[in-house]
Amino acid sequence: MTLIEREANVFFHTYKRIPLEIDHAEGVYVYDKAGKKYLDFFAGLAVNALGHRHPKVVEAIEKQLHRYMHLSNYYLQDVQIELGEMLVRASGLKRVFLTNTGAEANEGAMKLARKWGAAKNKKTIHGFTNSFHGRTFAALSVMANEKYAGGIAPLVGGMDVLPYNDVDALNKNINETTCAVIFEAIQGEGGIVSATKEFVDTLAALRKKYDFLIISDEIQCGLGRTGRCFGYELFGLKPDIVTVAKSLGGGLPLAAILGTDSVADIWQPGDHGTTFGGNPVACAAGMVVLQEIQNGLMDNAAKMGAYLNRRLVEIQKEFPSLVAEVRGVGLMAALRLTREGDSYVTAMRDRGVLINCTNKDVLRFLPPLIINEKHCDEMVENLKAVLKG
Repeated sequence: MTLIEREANVFFHTYKRIPLEIDHAEGVYVYDKAGKKYLDFFAGLAVNALGHRHPKVVEAIEKQLHRYMHLSNYYLQDVQIELGEMLVRASGLKRVFLTNTGAEANEGAMKLARKWGAAKNKKTIHGFTNSFHGRTFAALSVMANEKYAGGIAPLVGGMDVLPYNDVDALNKNINETTCAVIFEAIQGEGGIVSATKEFVDTLAALRKKYDFLIISDEIQCGLGRTGRCFGYELFGLKPDIVTVAKSLGGGLPLAAILGTDSVADIWQPGDHGTTFGGNPVACAAGMVVLQEIQNGLMDNAAKMGAYLNRRLVEIQKEFPSLVAEVRGVGLMAALRLTREGDSYVTAMRDRGVLINCTNKDVLRFLPPLIINEKHCDEMVENLKAVLKG
């Protein structure tokens, strides 16, 4: 049997697997078992910000493996604390909770918000259309996406979904009972859609009026990908709770909830916890990721993002009937097509370039933050050839 057949026999059919058998990966390239090389402009869905097998990440992992791989969160662990201190410095927030995945981080953030709101009789948490916060029940309850939530209702009560970038909807629905809103400064799975300045400013003004928490989901747009450490910085916003994941662990499962003074003392021992969250090996990798992002890669993301944007605008001008819009900030970029995009993803893969299609008609580019102009040119020239048919 082929690997695809073996996978289908064993696993629940939750993934539409790409028929590609990977042998190894290094830097910005992935190699299949036949030896074919692929330029990776998907980076494990924005996880591999430092590329594949970054030597400093590998070294940190190996060093920690020889110390210990797991203890328990009952014990003090220097590697956890050092990472937490780095996250606090990078964000300017007050407290950290380490967990495994973005979905867990968002779930915990909403639990924290509800706990904060309990004494104030504030319970409603608003999410927004076109968003993606994970696949847990609370996350699904603030997304209103039938693709992910179909057939599993009822969802969590006290959750509401408002139209993204709709200021009127904010003014009509946010009030004294609002506990929190959770939003993405730039929606990833939704097609690389950016919040408007008016929308974010209105959220901030309403928070001042009604006293609720703003949760910024930075799982895809955070940690340097936009050329800023966090996507919300693009709008001058100061959220109360921030969630990060994906690239944080350098390829290992690691996520974090960050909170300001307003929520710093809400959780007490026993209120929340995790067995594997803050795994010391992942934390060792995470420290390298943060160091590298702050020591030049964030600047490279801004520089290469601007260059990639110019090249994508060239494509839009060359193929106006196919490309409706260029989207994105930094190395979180996209082309919205006038037709569905899966066939173009396949054609690019055949040419040795890995990209992704989201929201049916959006070609999404999430390359490692270590790319240079040569890599951008390689991707763009292949994409031009594919669009020509």
